[in-house]
Amino acid sequence: MRTSQFHEVKTRQEASTTIMWLTGWSMSDKVFDPMRELLPDFHHISVDYSEAGSPEEMLILIEMVAKNILSSNGIAAHSSGDGGRLLICGWSLGGLLALQLAAKGYGDGLVLFAANARFTRTKEEMDLGWSVAAIQQMMIGLRKNPQEVETRFRQNLFREAEFRAGAGVGRELPFIGKWTITGLISGLQILRSEEVLTKLPIIACPVLVVHGTEDKICPYSAALELVAGLPQAELLTIPDCGHVPFWDREAAIVDKLRRWWHEL
Repeated sequence: MRTSQFHEVKTRQEASTTIMWLTGWSMSDKVFDPMRELLPDFHHISVDYSEAGSPEEMLILIEMVAKNILSSNGIAAHSSGDGGRLLICGWSLGGLLALQLAAKGYGDGLVLFAANARFTRTKEEMDLGWSVAAIQQMMIGLRKNPQEVETRFRQNLFREAEFRAGAGVGRELPFIGKWTITGLISGLQILRSEEVLTKLPIIACPVLVVHGTEDKICPYSAALELVAGLPQAELLTIPDCGHVPFWDREAAIVDKLRRWWHEL
């Protein structure tokens, strides 16, 4: 195939792909804007669950959006490979939500940024996540001083070395979301209770896992666990990186995402 023909095929593939973006707990969807700007030939849809009144409402909302995307693309065409494709990109909480969708058969591919298949862990598994008690303490704190809870959480996004190296210094961090208290609590309830670990073997679509080695929120060990449990997974390790593996690395991440997506 000549280069011009190959470029034409790639362009059609990208133009027929919808990326569904799922952000992290308490975070603004704007954090994905730099990557979206580098992917103008894809369709982009974000899901706003910042005002969810319950964890059930949050889960229903994301599934409804996924169904609507498939419906607008044409379900028959989608299933036969002739219509649009759906790529689900999730960060942190959004990654867990993306895995839940994939376990139900949604998505032709997943990109998981700093995610795990089960957030809360036993005392013996603290290298894989957080304790239930820590999540419950955050829920109690949200009812008293939500700003303090969110601030403490965000202090764990970057490593000290990343701050010293200037992470976010030259650009305003678009992380601060305008979540309601019920939305924040609903997200924490999902992190506390939802698990996809036992469902990993049935997730048939390819998965690109992007994870920093120094992540304090979703430990790197959880990424290794994900890759070991998923039938089709590739791990992109970001050395010396915290919980935001795409920040200030958008061009490299998007380049990898494109190459991975075209190889499927």
